[in-house]
Amino acid sequence: MRLIDIGVNLTHSSFDKDRERVLQDAEAAGVSPVVITGTTVEESKNAQRYAASHNTAAVRRCFSTAGVHPHDAKMCGEHTIAELSALAQCPEVVAIGECGLDYNRDFSPRAEQRLWFERQVELAAALNMPLFLHERDACDDFYAILKKYPIAKKVVHCFTGGEKELDAYLSLGCYIGITGWICDERRGTNLLSLVKKIPSDRLLLETDAPYLLPRNMGDKKRSGRNEPKHLTHIARYIADIVGKDPEVLAEETFNASVAFFFNSFNRCGA
Repeated sequence: MRLIDIGVNLTHSSFDKDRERVLQDAEAAGVSPVVITGTTVEESKNAQRYAASHNTAAVRRCFSTAGVHPHDAKMCGEHTIAELSALAQCPEVVAIGECGLDYNRDFSPRAEQRLWFERQVELAAALNMPLFLHERDACDDFYAILKKYPIAKKVVHCFTGGEKELDAYLSLGCYIGITGWICDERRGTNLLSLVKKIPSDRLLLETDAPYLLPRNMGDKKRSGRNEPKHLTHIARYIADIVGKDPEVLAEETFNASVAFFFNSFNRCGA
């Protein structure tokens, strides 16, 4: 089984003591490369530096995104887009984001969220780059902004919405990122039917580590730090739900991830 974890927060402080071991364990499990999520300008820089330090011309183990999460929109300023644009020139940076709208927690004022989300969408359009997206309880405004821009490649990361949201995003041509949320018997049951509606060439898999450790991992702790190696568990669980051989589903999502981020196997080092 080979998989690409399209969303891992590998620069998170919980990995400071064993980041290399985490990456090695992921590779041993067949999860490689990984895409490290940028959530602020500073974290995007950290992600790019770490990815660059782990790639060679022959082997590419890490890539990254560059963006500002809606929680941090209030921290954006006159230099934000220029800094993200500069980062986007680096070969390791494969998408703009994580960006979007979050009306669930409202850590930044909604007007600020909308402003800086649209600025980042505009940047992705100008650079012809994929978008790595976040949306919580903000479907209408989120959809309205995305609909204005003809961006071919956009993934709704860590999708947790309902059928209305899924249909809306698929109608825009979005890819859909599924995490271990689907393994949560308390919150993820709606995804059990919805994942069957996602076309095989639009389904991407991610851990969102260190968050969202799958709760159905048997003797594994039901709380604690998630790691990219656990993507194999998520893939097998989804394969069972949709009635596919796990190797087939893994290959489909691997190919979809390559098509989304890299265009070819050669660029991702596969």
